[in-house]
Amino acid sequence: MSEKVVLAYSGGLDTSIIIPWLKGNYSHDVIAFVGDVGQGDDLDAVVEKAYKTGASKVIVEDLREEFLTQYVFPALKAGAVYEHKYLLGTSLARPVLAKHQVEVALREGASALAHGCTGKGNDQVRFELAYQALAPELKVIAPWREWTLKSREDCLDYAEKHGIPVSASREKIHSRDRNLWHISHEGGELEDAANAPLPSTWQLTRSPQDAPDREEQVAIGFEKGVPVSVNGMKLDPIALVELVNEIAARNAVGRVDLVENRFVGIKSRGCYETPGGTLLVTAHRELEALCLERDLMHFKQHVALKYGELVYFGLWFTPLREALDAFVESTQKNITGTIKLSLYKGNISIVSRESEHSLYRTDLSSFTMGEGYDQKDAEGFIRILGLPARSRARSREEVEK
Repeated sequence: MSEKVVLAYSGGLDTSIIIPWLKGNYSHDVIAFVGDVGQGDDLDAVVEKAYKTGASKVIVEDLREEFLTQYVFPALKAGAVYEHKYLLGTSLARPVLAKHQVEVALREGASALAHGCTGKGNDQVRFELAYQALAPELKVIAPWREWTLKSREDCLDYAEKHGIPVSASREKIHSRDRNLWHISHEGGELEDAANAPLPSTWQLTRSPQDAPDREEQVAIGFEKGVPVSVNGMKLDPIALVELVNEIAARNAVGRVDLVENRFVGIKSRGCYETPGGTLLVTAHRELEALCLERDLMHFKQHVALKYGELVYFGLWFTPLREALDAFVESTQKNITGTIKLSLYKGNISIVSRESEHSLYRTDLSSFTMGEGYDQKDAEGFIRILGLPARSRARSREEVEK
């Protein structure tokens, strides 16, 4: 009886050629695991293709709600952004895919796991650190680190030689990854950091030039840091993200062009479209500004930076991430309210902020002097704060004498 390997399968260029490669080089039965995180593919066609290229079994699981509620929304509540711009769409999808791939392998009695990540990228780390955390006894097969293929052009040649149909071509050479949260674009003209993205590179969002000539307002409601409504309509997580994606995309919101530092030490260039995520991150940030106490808010910014780094580096299944989640959760108990945004040709402005837990008080912030704040108190406050500065100044005077 031959051994079994479970392959994280998308039906894209890399994983399409990996099935016959695995069968030819390992003689394993290949089980193709397809995790639906909202990539928008025709899953029936993906399954058919896997069988045609040699899979002995194909398993499809709908992971969309789990992806949003257990991975995306915790990162949203944490405020996690990598290197100022990247909202971590691909990074957040990898741990949920790896988790279910491992579960399939254990159920099916497989001895190995396989993925189509290159030896230069972050995804190999994300998948394999998850494997090690969840099932260290399983062998890992990473074809890109073993075969003689060196480029996407080589992969296309291999596909043609073995009669494997692929959607990529020498004219459409971009590597893309899509889910409910975003779509990423790498390769092609983007490999030269001096090149602007081609208009055809963008897939989800309109250009500012093609966006409507009038603003569109959208109100996003949160409960304890989790988005729950759009324009007053309560929605389940999938419907909510799909709706804000649609609204933001037609208004040219959510494009990012980024030169980033990969975990392996290479600088890479990618373009990302995260339309709805950009709205949710902006609205959540504004609600926190209204409801979080100053020192807590400032400290949470440090946590957000670390959280984003952990996600990007593939360190999801770690005690540190779990501990940070516990901290973040404690900060979100009063993050309930509604933020209204105005969208216009790629720009976002704030229309209104409302929350029953708001710490903003007009009797304190107004220029009109009220009883809630005695201006005379400021004199002593400033003198106490300035005591170290005065002491240093007097010391310098004495030395100079």
